[in-house]
Amino acid sequence: MIGLMSKPDELLVDVAALVESGRSNQMSLTVVAGGAVITGRLAPEAVWRQRVSDVLKDSDRLGEFSGVFDAPAKNEGPPSHLHFHVARILQGTVGIPETGGMYRVAIGDVSAWTMGDFSYSDH
Repeated sequence: MIGLMSKPDELLVDVAALVESGRSNQMSLTVVAGGAVITGRLAPEAVWRQRVSDVLKDSDRLGEFSGVFDAPAKNEGPPSHLHFHVARILQGTVGIPETGGMYRVAIGDVSAWTMGDFSYSDH
């Protein structure tokens, strides 16, 4: 099967570039990628990498992987990924994990998106 490269949404690339510029880390976003709904706040890649590295350093079994995330990001051209922190995958009436997680999503895999983050409530 020949795969077709999807053209990333230029507006979403611009949003990611603004986040990467470091001028704002308050952008909340919800995306659909691979059928999953991911909602949370975007972070610059360097900040995201550092947070993941810090979590891994504290792990007895996964500490050796922290160095992979300490390596500087290769910032050539426009951003290719969104870096979510305090993010949840929405499944039914639950956000997983409840406390939020760290997700990296390829912009080219995003099939739909909207500003803001979502949470479910029974109220």
